[in-house]
Amino acid sequence: MKNILLVDDDLVLQSLLKSHLEAEHFIVTLASDGQEALEKLQHINPDLIILDINMPKLNGIEMLKLRNDKTPVMVISSLDTERERVSVFELGADDFLSKPFSQRELIVRIRAIQRRIELVRNESEINDDLATDVLFDDSSYSVSISSKEVSFTQTEFKLFKYLFERKGRVIAKQELQLRVLQKELGQFDRNLDMHISNTRRKLAAIQLPKSLINTVRGKGYSFAEM
Repeated sequence: MKNILLVDDDLVLQSLLKSHLEAEHFIVTLASDGQEALEKLQHINPDLIILDINMPKLNGIEMLKLRNDKTPVMVISSLDTERERVSVFELGADDFLSKPFSQRELIVRIRAIQRRIELVRNESEINDDLATDVLFDDSSYSVSISSKEVSFTQTEFKLFKYLFERKGRVIAKQELQLRVLQKELGQFDRNLDMHISNTRRKLAAIQLPKSLINTVRGKGYSFAEM
């Protein structure tokens, strides 16, 4: 996250925030109302919009309604009511920061949005690769995923492969127990859950999301649809 569009009609606050953000190595573009911001969005592609609500010509709420981009938005406003917060979140804002705020808190909030965006982007890229780039080695019980290799036990390997081949479907615990562990599921049997947990841990160890294998409460497990 490098480029920020700062939209606020308070020119003093604009100047202060711009200086502080630039000191943190952000590139800042300024707009004094929603209309000016929409015009600038036709020519620039910021990583984040910092947006005031109460502005002349076109306020922040109206800008959120009219914009076509999907840039993350942090709303900053002195109008800190439940109605305002609900409105901006319903219109797609990612965060709400009440004025007055410290510059340190602003930077911390920006970094938090940045982490969330990167996490979503990384998982999306991994899922794109998974759609065409998963190789199973039945002899070594290893799986190559997005050029990363993970070694499983025989049971973990069979579980992972069984779920992968049925991705998008919820597979009942009873079915997994019979087809993979080859025994009936007992009332207090936690072997299946243990194997799933170990499989997820090994995925996380090579920076793959644990959410590849989802728990569907009361039903079973599913491999993430891709």
